[in-house]
Amino acid sequence: MADETFVEVSIKGKWCAVPALNLGGKNIVVNGRWLKIATIHDEQWLDSALENPDSCIQKLKEFKVDGMRPDIFTFAQKLPATKPQYAYPVEWDSIAAIRLPSFGDWWEKLPQSTRKNARRAANRGVVVGVRELDDELVRGIVELNNDSPVRQGIAFAHYGKSFEQVQKDQSTHKHRSDFICAYLGQELIGFLKLVYCGESAAILQLITKSSHYDQRPANALLAAAVQRCDEKGLSYLVYGQYRYGNQPKTSLMEFKIRHGFEEVLVPRFHIPLTTKGKIALTLKLHRARVGILPQSVISIGRRVRVEWYKRRSSAGRCSSMIEQPKL
Repeated sequence: MADETFVEVSIKGKWCAVPALNLGGKNIVVNGRWLKIATIHDEQWLDSALENPDSCIQKLKEFKVDGMRPDIFTFAQKLPATKPQYAYPVEWDSIAAIRLPSFGDWWEKLPQSTRKNARRAANRGVVVGVRELDDELVRGIVELNNDSPVRQGIAFAHYGKSFEQVQKDQSTHKHRSDFICAYLGQELIGFLKLVYCGESAAILQLITKSSHYDQRPANALLAAAVQRCDEKGLSYLVYGQYRYGNQPKTSLMEFKIRHGFEEVLVPRFHIPLTTKGKIALTLKLHRARVGILPQSVISIGRRVRVEWYKRRSSAGRCSSMIEQPKL
């Protein structure tokens, strides 16, 4: 059964209500201007995969979302399912994941420099632990957000947010999340939000204060996240995508590699719902810019973007590890 509803989505750090169809307990939203693509809302953070996709596809062909008929429906399998389970057209999501036989196994395979940095955090007084999302933690996250207006070369969407806005942001998936926090004395110098998704866990946000870079809080937080997953008997720790289309190697990718993340390919299905959708899939027009443009063009675009933001802001070094895949 399909029910029309509204869901709140965060777009560039701002919440807005968008129309959706509820199909089999999953909210389907439609994005795009010329090409309308239906996706599962918050798919990567859900604790279960789509069931009975045939029924979902049939209903999507019959319904409109806010007057829009989707041209393509896309959904992905969830780890540990890495072999295609359906006969739909398939592409592959490049997922950054740590396979978890045990914490000890992960630790021993890390580069010596990464292990050294994780130990350095403790030696320099950083204390890491799991905390409840309360008013004190929200205030600490507000300070973290305001540490720099520019992160990873672009404007930081959460800079300048109020207490209420940050509280709303961090309340998503609250009952399936852990907040792993790094403190230096009474000061919150970094936190990692970990969302549990069935047999895996996913890092929704990892952010640290650039002024405390030498304390290596990011290294300590990741080590604590892996240990937490090991304690819960999970198979994978996921940290966004490993590679975005034709995007070249980035500092964030190198950070993931140094901490034991590997590329795991997960099937993503694209099902045309209209004639326009069939043509778009044939011509690969459903892919984002980083999946269409040559790597050289993407590299130039990234450099231009970074220089532009440098001129706009006097912000210093950034240590945020939030995913920023866009060109």
